[in-house]
Amino acid sequence: MLKVLQLIPTLDRSGAEKQMAILAEGLPRDRFQVEVAALTRLGPLEADLRRAEIPVTNIGKRWKLDPLAIQRLHRLLKAKRFDVVQTWIFAANTYGRVAARRANVPVIVTAEMAVDLWKGKGHLAIDRRLAEWTDCVVGNSRAVVDFYRQAGIADERLAMIPSGITDEEPPAESSAAVRAELGLAADAPLILFAGRLAPQKGVADLIAAIDLMRYGQPEVRTLIVGDGPLRAQLEEQVEAFRLTDEVRFLGHRDDVPRLLAAADLLVLPSLYEGLPNVVLEAMRFSKPVVATSAPGTTEVVSHERTGLLVPPQNPPALAQALRTLLRDPERARKMGAEGRACVESEFRADTMITRFADLYERLAKAKGIPF
Repeated sequence: MLKVLQLIPTLDRSGAEKQMAILAEGLPRDRFQVEVAALTRLGPLEADLRRAEIPVTNIGKRWKLDPLAIQRLHRLLKAKRFDVVQTWIFAANTYGRVAARRANVPVIVTAEMAVDLWKGKGHLAIDRRLAEWTDCVVGNSRAVVDFYRQAGIADERLAMIPSGITDEEPPAESSAAVRAELGLAADAPLILFAGRLAPQKGVADLIAAIDLMRYGQPEVRTLIVGDGPLRAQLEEQVEAFRLTDEVRFLGHRDDVPRLLAAADLLVLPSLYEGLPNVVLEAMRFSKPVVATSAPGTTEVVSHERTGLLVPPQNPPALAQALRTLLRDPERARKMGAEGRACVESEFRADTMITRFADLYERLAKAKGIPF
């Protein structure tokens, strides 16, 4: 049996964190002993992991550069003697690989979950250097793998394992009940965005698109779920456009499935992605998707089949795509059905878990680790 640690910055309910939790909970217990560590802080997913009887540790990183956090992580790795450490997202990828190298962890795996266009030369230099200490850098889409290949990481260290989604039926609660709880009309066309309120997600473009839509469809309502550094600025934009009736900011929510089930469609106006988890969740609930043709998104949203794709940073095109689907419910329904079929055939959680399990065992065998 292999001892595996999953290390991630937080346990918030965001895309990478959800994928980590699906993997940690799904790895076969007769082959793997799994623990989870949060580099910076815990979050809502802690309760899910503990219910699954997975030990959780908070490393408690406090500053951008925190040598004490590396020391605490190093002590954990030495004490528990993990066979495999898998890290997720840049901070954990950096601290985790340094600590794992110092602790002589035999197998180090890193998950890259987005085409990280925000990274400068310094960040990519760190990635290249730490890749030399990494047995495998796993991207969740072809776009992510291509990005890190172009960044200088050797082919033999790269692999692709697409994100996966668990089988789950939509909540039994009616759409009308959810809308009533939010103070929305039962028949109002409803758009949902869920994600971090950061430049990557293009929410300012969405607000501009809603502003364009209201002259022909003033009854449309949009829910913006999530938080982030741009929230105050985006709220000011909504007020400046006099859209406070049309656009609602809900902050972090633990009931995104309820909101997805109640919405008519999901919108994702990102500049770049990896393989967006929220799109998989929407498609699982048979919801059509309007999204930008961002790297990563195009590998899950098929234009005119499971949704509509528009160029990034183009509010008029985004408004037209949203208007098209809201005005044609039958077309939207067919796209939603195609999306569910796509998720069930191509993005299953059990397939993702199996591929990671096989990767761990193959790398461990190559290092001569008995299991």
